[in-house]
Amino acid sequence: EVQLVESGGGLVQTGGSLRLSCATSGFTFVNYAIGWFRQAPGKEREAVSCIGNSDGTTYYADSVKGRFTISSDNARDMVYLQMNSLKPEDTAVYYCAAEVYFDVDDFPIQPYEYEHWGQGTQVTVSP
Repeated sequence: EVQLVESGGGLVQTGGSLRLSCATSGFTFVNYAIGWFRQAPGKEREAVSCIGNSDGTTYYADSVKGRFTISSDNARDMVYLQMNSLKPEDTAVYYCAAEVYFDVDDFPIQPYEYEHWGQGTQVTVSP
């Protein structure tokens, strides 16, 4: 059974940092891409950052480039999202998701491309 469990969310002030973790199990980690997505109240779920575990291909939304860093630990089947210089507009529930990935031409970056999802972790950035 595929499982993804997020942790590391919380309340932080503007300019602060958080590191989100995504613990995965139940699938061959290296054959998947892992994405971080977020959903704020009243808004659609959006991609934040994604990584291909086999080749390290990464994607960042323009809104987080230069502030967020995604990384994966293939030995521990973990993916991390380091979030620096946080802004109130980063407030959302953050989800990690997994999708099979073999070809860089088919690198998944949209929520609808991902099959397996975690339950989410709340990130709140106060002004």
